[in-house]
Amino acid sequence: MFEDVVTLIVGPWIYAAVAVSVLLDVFLPVLPSGVLVITAATAAAAGSGATGHVPDILTLILSAATASVLGDLVAYRLAWRGGERLDRAIARSRRLANAQERLGAALSKGGGPLVILARFAPAGRSIVSLCAGAAHRRARDFVPWSALAGLSWAVYSVALGYFGGQWLGASWLATAVSFAALFGAGAAAAYLMRRRPETSEAS
Repeated sequence: MFEDVVTLIVGPWIYAAVAVSVLLDVFLPVLPSGVLVITAATAAAAGSGATGHVPDILTLILSAATASVLGDLVAYRLAWRGGERLDRAIARSRRLANAQERLGAALSKGGGPLVILARFAPAGRSIVSLCAGAAHRRARDFVPWSALAGLSWAVYSVALGYFGGQWLGASWLATAVSFAALFGAGAAAAYLMRRRPETSEAS
């Protein structure tokens, strides 16, 4: 059965599907973009022995990373133009207000790694992109970190699927283990983001 899924996924349309999923999950974090990227990479590992599709891996990384940055920029620009209505919505949410304050302080001090951490944390990408736009942070302070975050996430996700498929075989087990590793990275990123304010206060 997994071989049938592989046959379906290795079609040329997969890059567009990955791009659309990654682009939209900044607004809909429930979209399984990570699962799709990992499954596609596992499928590439399954076909690499016979057809040598290394360029497919590179194209998959490029599709996911580019879509990630574009999604961040769309959210950033929409939040930038959101005006008082969005400001009031953020002010009503302690989580968003705290995230906006921490992000502003981090970017002003060159602490862009927070943007990279947020890309791995559940819904972190959405919060960071919207808060950066709502706070009118300069694009030159945000976009380079967004690009690095998108590329890091894409490389990590594709590597999990591809090497998981190489080591464990192209199977549902390889996909499940790879997805568990992606989820673990997200949990670790969320933990580190929560720890940052405590560390800052202690120092």
